[in-house]
Amino acid sequence: MEKISDRSMDKKPEEFFNLVYEEENIKTWLSELFKMLERFFIPNSNLHGALSLPELTHIFNEIEIPKRGSALKKVIGEVREKIIPNSVKVWSPFYIGHMISPIPNFMIILDILISLLNQNQVKIETARASSFVERELLAWFHRLIYEKDKTFYRKNIQNPEVSFGNITSDGTIANLTAFLVAREKAFPKAQGFSGIRYMGYNEGLRHHGYRRGVILVSKRGHYSIKKSANILGIGEKNVVSVGVDPKNRIDLKRLRRKIKEIQRDKESKIISIVGIAGTTETGNIDNLEELATISKDIGTHFHVDACWGGGVLLSEEYKGKLMGIELADSVSLDAHKLLFCPMTMGMVLFRDEKDMNLIRQYADYIIRPGSVDMGRFTLEGSRPFSCLRPWVSLKVFGREGYGKIFKKAFENTHTFKEIINESKNFELLNMPELFIVNYRFIPQYLKENMQRWKKERSRSKLREINNVLNELNTILHKDIRRDGFTFVSRTTLESTSYRPQKIVVLRAILINPLIEDNVLKDIIERQDRLGSELFRNYRSKIESI
Repeated sequence: MEKISDRSMDKKPEEFFNLVYEEENIKTWLSELFKMLERFFIPNSNLHGALSLPELTHIFNEIEIPKRGSALKKVIGEVREKIIPNSVKVWSPFYIGHMISPIPNFMIILDILISLLNQNQVKIETARASSFVERELLAWFHRLIYEKDKTFYRKNIQNPEVSFGNITSDGTIANLTAFLVAREKAFPKAQGFSGIRYMGYNEGLRHHGYRRGVILVSKRGHYSIKKSANILGIGEKNVVSVGVDPKNRIDLKRLRRKIKEIQRDKESKIISIVGIAGTTETGNIDNLEELATISKDIGTHFHVDACWGGGVLLSEEYKGKLMGIELADSVSLDAHKLLFCPMTMGMVLFRDEKDMNLIRQYADYIIRPGSVDMGRFTLEGSRPFSCLRPWVSLKVFGREGYGKIFKKAFENTHTFKEIINESKNFELLNMPELFIVNYRFIPQYLKENMQRWKKERSRSKLREINNVLNELNTILHKDIRRDGFTFVSRTTLESTSYRPQKIVVLRAILINPLIEDNVLKDIIERQDRLGSELFRNYRSKIESI
């Protein structure tokens, strides 16, 4: 086979579907691929590419699908020139803004395998061995969370009538599946009522004597929970947000008050209480044991969103941080986060393996009754063989290997906290538990004054200055992104030491195994320089307050 650069469109379309490659052909393709990516993996280079967003809109503005095919050389050239240099270098240790990281090098091989095998997990007829791999992976994580006895897992690991949960495309679908099951349990079949899936949500409410159903979650809850409520007919307004304590964990006193308030309204039904094992904005963990007790006392479904923190269960040293997760009725987690797999794959596990029967589906041409098809229990239809990635990764690293990765991430988090606390012009604004640090730029003299004004309860002055600092840090974040040397994200929190005022914070996520202490120092030094330059425009405004 010729090199990609020599390939021309002199072949019939069907010839491109010939997947019988010889070893030398594969080597040639991979060699060409890595040549294309050489510059993308240069350390200490711009994280976002040189082109602005408006400039990118002008590059990708063709409105017609090509009528005639082009030479592969030309099309690959477009990828090389237009896409790769303008992609985000999420692998870089200077990129600490989102829940994404470099992937282990062997994932490249796995993604090639997934594409070439092209298995469809919905049906055993399109996913022979891979269906059993998926069941094995689900059993591993079910046991990791719920720790039932070995006999249970040996009996059910490949029992086609038992489903521990689902592999999903992401955490959103994992959460949606959990709430679908919770909704079915909240409004069960009864005499004269064939169930919500057949008769509809409104009929379920009416039959059981309710006007609405609600989901309770802290203010740190992921936005996918509201999306799920929308899709399931529950309604976003019926996702009840409960305030958090200074550690960004659900405030249990407020939760209990809210439950009593809802229970006084005899027409409201609590469908689910949600605990978070790793909040998206702050990386904190709710008191899962207490939430489980509360849920049990009122007879409602307890779901734990562990899409961020669930992977930590692999570590013997740190799994205790998620104490109480084993009491959850359902748990969601993501493989593309703390399992360090490529985008995207989620999963949802259920403590009671019979729960999945509530959403079991059949069709005449696939997923027939009595089949072993995975699609009988999934919301999604066609799905790729994504579970190969974590299955292989767990075999390569083992629990001990993942434990070492998490240890490094905890060390990164501790180091970054120390750097911020020792810096003159930054302020730590959260108490990190799982690798996420919130902070902001604030000049030293102002930081010292703010502490004094807190003691003096000068709330009006604090509020006005914080408003200016919010504006400054919002612009600083944009300057950091434009600068391209480092990257952190940004959010707004009402739970800092300035509560209840909402404070704009910078958000750093410290899971990249390539991070070193000097990198973190460089990041803060660069941001300090940008912040100090920006503050010149705000100094007089602040000092006039």
